[in-house]
Amino acid sequence: MRQKHQLGILVLAVLFVFTGLMSQQVYGQGSDILPHAPGSFAALVKKAKDSVVNISTVKVVKGHRGIPFPFETPFGQNDPFKDFFKRFFGNQLPKKFRQRSLGSGFIIDKDGYILTNNHVVEGTDEIKVKLADDTELDAKIVGKDPKSDLALIKIKSNHSLKPLPLGDSDNIEVGDWVVAIGNPFGLGNTVTAGIVSAKYRHIGARSYDNFIQTDAPINPGNSGGPLLNTAGEVIGINTAIYTQTGGSIGIGFAVPINIAKKLLPQLKKGKVERGWLGVMIQKITPELKAKLNLKTEHGALVADVTPGGPAAKAGIKRGDVIVKYDGKPIREMNDLPYLVGTTPVGKVVEVEVIRKGQRKVFQVKIGKMREQQMAEAASGAKPSLGMTVEELTPQLASQFGLKEKSGLVVVDVESGSPAQDAGIQPGDLILEIDQEPVRDIESFNKKLSKYKKGDVILFLIKRGVSTLYLTLKVWE
Repeated sequence: MRQKHQLGILVLAVLFVFTGLMSQQVYGQGSDILPHAPGSFAALVKKAKDSVVNISTVKVVKGHRGIPFPFETPFGQNDPFKDFFKRFFGNQLPKKFRQRSLGSGFIIDKDGYILTNNHVVEGTDEIKVKLADDTELDAKIVGKDPKSDLALIKIKSNHSLKPLPLGDSDNIEVGDWVVAIGNPFGLGNTVTAGIVSAKYRHIGARSYDNFIQTDAPINPGNSGGPLLNTAGEVIGINTAIYTQTGGSIGIGFAVPINIAKKLLPQLKKGKVERGWLGVMIQKITPELKAKLNLKTEHGALVADVTPGGPAAKAGIKRGDVIVKYDGKPIREMNDLPYLVGTTPVGKVVEVEVIRKGQRKVFQVKIGKMREQQMAEAASGAKPSLGMTVEELTPQLASQFGLKEKSGLVVVDVESGSPAQDAGIQPGDLILEIDQEPVRDIESFNKKLSKYKKGDVILFLIKRGVSTLYLTLKVWE
């Protein structure tokens, strides 16, 4: 059955955005309500056009090992017609082809450094940059960071390069005017304008989402281009759109320029190092808020602490709620990975937590994240008794693929039961009930005997490599 509502597709746009640096005032059509409403962005655009570049890339894509069609046959390597096709078609079609893409970037200094999106240049074999006067130059990748979708490339030019000034994305407000100039769908320089629709958007595109949302029309062909304020300063790098059609529907996303400013010194060195706290975190649901006696749902709940990690050494424990990091409040779970990731390795930061209703402050020396240590967030689960629990045996460990040799494992969950509603699954290991360890069936049953209909039980379970808090409401 077709769904009534189609989900919008998040498209990583290839954006050509030429945006403007403006030392001149934008003329406005003022009113008592909007005294600074702009009447024209022409002066801004004229100032910006020499600083924004078009990026074209080539990627050599290998074909299907001589098979003259862009698909595999159902017979695979044992295709009985393979010799027939080779004999009659030979190598008429190339085994390799050149895939071309377009994007944008902007000059950030007179040495030829250009900032763009990582997805514009990642995996490419050739990068060409076209300046405003149509001069085309070769470019090389200096540094890139897939987690923030940023890349720094460089050109060598005899021209006098005009860098765009970088603004402060923390100072923008929802409702501020912004301008994007680019090459949507390869049509050539196009100017669009809009407002900041939202800040701090998390859309699941990258490990460190923290986007500026704008309704300035952005389309495929604009990735890597700047989003500017009315002072002509770059406040974002256009990166993605949310669309049902493949084109703009007024929902675009830009990486805040402050993220890029923090990473630029490392990008110039060719490698980005990220801070590591050593905790697994999860969102605070209304049920968890009530069970943990929290005043709000703000913060990041620590579901697990890596032994020997920075957080463990400082004294942070499972069940703590991190509400402030290095002086910055944690509004929701997704705020923390970005703040930790952009913290210099070795820096000592102050982390404020709530532990059983009491505020505690810890001094944490941030470690270095290894590649396998991805964003420190546990996968979410819905709150979760219709379940069968047994003590772990070698047979059960083998059945569920568990490495542990002891503990309590969920072997079955009834359909439509409280356990299923809470998100508990077969193979989950139960570590705690209401923040008290349970190691065998006896302690498990003793603990559960204290609950009555309507009570909410807080479970700590281990699923794969993650640990999660789940709340289960007793039905009867």
